[in-house]
Amino acid sequence: MTPRQNRNRDRDRADRGIPEATVARLPVYLRALHGLQERGVATVSSEELAAAAGVNSAKLRKDLSHLGSYGTRGVGYEVEYLVYQISRELGLTQDWVVAIIGVGNLGRALAGYGGFASRGFRVAGLLDADEAIVGQEISGMTVEHIDRLEDLIAERGVSIAVIATPAA
Repeated sequence: MTPRQNRNRDRDRADRGIPEATVARLPVYLRALHGLQERGVATVSSEELAAAAGVNSAKLRKDLSHLGSYGTRGVGYEVEYLVYQISRELGLTQDWVVAIIGVGNLGRALAGYGGFASRGFRVAGLLDADEAIVGQEISGMTVEHIDRLEDLIAERGVSIAVIATPAA
């Protein structure tokens, strides 16, 4: 998503009156919903989802009401549909192309993490300044020199760069 698209999405959110505090809690709800999906849960009550997310059920219902009407009184929320709606609101239903800068322990772990793809993040490049690492094959990708960052962004449409280097 381009910066302009981000601003438009933020403006749309503001036009619909979604409070920033609600937006900040959506990833927490999404994480809880993913956990429910992994356990094979198809529907969930607001009380169960609130407990899994660590909020009270009234706050959860109010937060979700800002997104639309997705629950059924006495039945609850369809987990898969709610995952989609929250993911859409957070911009996770599109493909985000990622470059990882720094391929030490953290960079290697991120490169090998399978959960990115299922959440719309596609790792398209690994970069490092260490000549001993450049050229190595890690998680099916060849590590490139950091000097190639601008070219990599242009060639592969990278929209997010994850910096996984030591603080120094």
